Amino acid sequence: MAERILLTLAGFAALTLAACGEREATPAGEGAPVAAPAPVEAATPAPVLDDAGLRAVCRAVLSVVHEQQPADLTADALSDGVVSLSWPAPVDGGRRTAECRVSGDVVSWRPTGLPDDAQERWMDTAQDPILRFAQDGETITVIQTQPDGSTSRTDVALNGQEAR
Repeated sequence: MAERILLTLAGFAALTLAACGEREATPAGEGAPVAAPAPVEAATPAPVLDDAGLRAVCRAVLSVVHEQQPADLTADALSDGVVSLSWPAPVDGGRRTAECRVSGDVVSWRPTGLPDDAQERWMDTAQDPILRFAQDGETITVIQTQPDGSTSRTDVALNGQEAR
């Protein structure tokens, strides 16, 4: 009786796994090997950016993050894939600065020139928004995903004017 219950449970488990698209694993040396899962549809390949494209993406993304006009951001330097940017500080007339880097379609940035060096960290932890971009012709779409899962999209025209 106990064997019959175990066989029934094993059969139920196999049906459940089959319904989920997975196969029941076979112990080593018994039966055929378990087939690998079907490959997931490939994502759109990340764009390959030249120096000008890297500068444009960083200007677009940081203009959205800091609520500035893209034309107000200046790409001051580019070294080892990191763009240094600056823009007029909205309060005291000075300049704010940041660095930006791109990996695939993900953009990370960090503030620079702050009085407290500990605040000059890359904004790429689980508590920070995930910043992605997509480019379509003369428009860069900035997609921000907040830690709570909410998202926003902003279109930025490459000529420096925000398109929304």
